[in-house]
Parts: sequence; C-alpha cells; structure tokens
Amino acid sequence: MSSKRHIEKAIKNIEEDREITRELLDDAIKWLAVDDGRHRDIGMTLAKYVETLQRSNEQLVKLCALISKNENSEELTDKDFAQIFDQIQNSEDDSSDDPE
Repeated sequence: MSSKRHIEKAIKNIEEDREITRELLDDAIKWLAVDDGRHRDIGMTLAKYVETLQRSNEQLVKLCALISKNENSEELTDKDFAQIFDQIQNSEDDSSDDPE
C-alpha cells in the first residue's frame, strides 16, 4: 500500500471516530441540559468523549508532522507508519475498553 493510501486511510479513520464521538457528545449534552443534576450521572462519560476527541487531535497533529517530514525527505518510513497505526489502534482499544 502506498504512503498516500496509508495516510488517507488513517485520516478517514480519525474523521469517522471524531464524527461518532461528536454525535455521542452532542446527545449527552442535550440530555444533561434537561437538569444540571444529571451531570453526576454522565460526567465521566462526557470526559471520555472529550478525551477521545483530544486523542484524535493528537493523531492529526502527528500525521501533519509526518507529512511535513515527508515533504522534507523522500518518503515516510515503515517506522513512521507503524507509529501512526499503533496510536490509532491504541486509541480505539482505549475507547472499547471503557465500560460506559
């Protein structure tokens, strides 16, 4: 698979994760708006959604750094690709491990 295809796939995964997380966060905020007392019920869940969005921001920053590195050198290395996909996998594993 070409480096361009790897980058496109990684970005697509990040965007899909962000879209799903944003929808869940929006739903939770609407539910919370009914009564501030509900915060204690879903506060940790909201924090997890925000953490997921933060991790995706970090993934995008790493991708941008790697793309910039690529522009300054011939091509991304296998190690660069491994870093990208390891981080994405770790983020997905962290999200799926949460009982909430």
